[in-house]
Amino acid sequence: MENVKHVFFDLDKTLWDFETNSRAALLEIFELNKINQKGIDDFDSFYQTYAIINEQCWDLYRRNLMHKEYLRHQRFYLTLKQFNIDDRRLAKVIGAEYVVLSPSKTALMDGAVDVLEHLSKRFPLHIITNGFEEVQYQKMRNTGIDKYFKHVITSEKAGRRKPDPAIFRFALQRAGTQAQQSVMIGDDLDIDIKGAAVNGMRAIWYNPTSKQADVHHSPTITHLHTLCDLFP
Repeated sequence: MENVKHVFFDLDKTLWDFETNSRAALLEIFELNKINQKGIDDFDSFYQTYAIINEQCWDLYRRNLMHKEYLRHQRFYLTLKQFNIDDRRLAKVIGAEYVVLSPSKTALMDGAVDVLEHLSKRFPLHIITNGFEEVQYQKMRNTGIDKYFKHVITSEKAGRRKPDPAIFRFALQRAGTQAQQSVMIGDDLDIDIKGAAVNGMRAIWYNPTSKQADVHHSPTITHLHTLCDLFP
């Protein structure tokens, strides 16, 4: 890619291994709270149910239909309800523990550090994330990748959530760059790639599971190491 002067990354599922870290945190919480004694014998079933409900809740949050504090425990309450456990107190306990424990997990997507090391020698790097501000900073510090980024743009800081064009404009302004000189790298086609494109930014879709979709003119990569070839 020519004339790129700034590189923007998504965080969760692009650099920070959300699934591995989330699963590890929830397994600890599942065992700590002896949830298997409350009628859920299989952790895998619990986690798979939670993963679906969590994504539904986040979709509502992105559309301003669910508040941050409510999301934190409602996703667990709805998960427990699927197993006929109507216990809002337990859901709040799990929600509070998850917000503390999850960002302490340090698994990164394969190749993340190598790519950041490579790109940071050529470009200022920035983060644009919808994740909760205090949690995202912890994730970056705990994994040691915070040192690579000049600006971390959270939806809370910007007052808008991806794919709203306003958060991308806010990020460009903070970085002191123009859309045509910038590239966005993320795993979500609608939120990261199309959101950036609406604002005139170039984008690279990180698609490690090889989902089939029309990405128009945006390059698609299945491994982060490919970025080293795109920006030699």
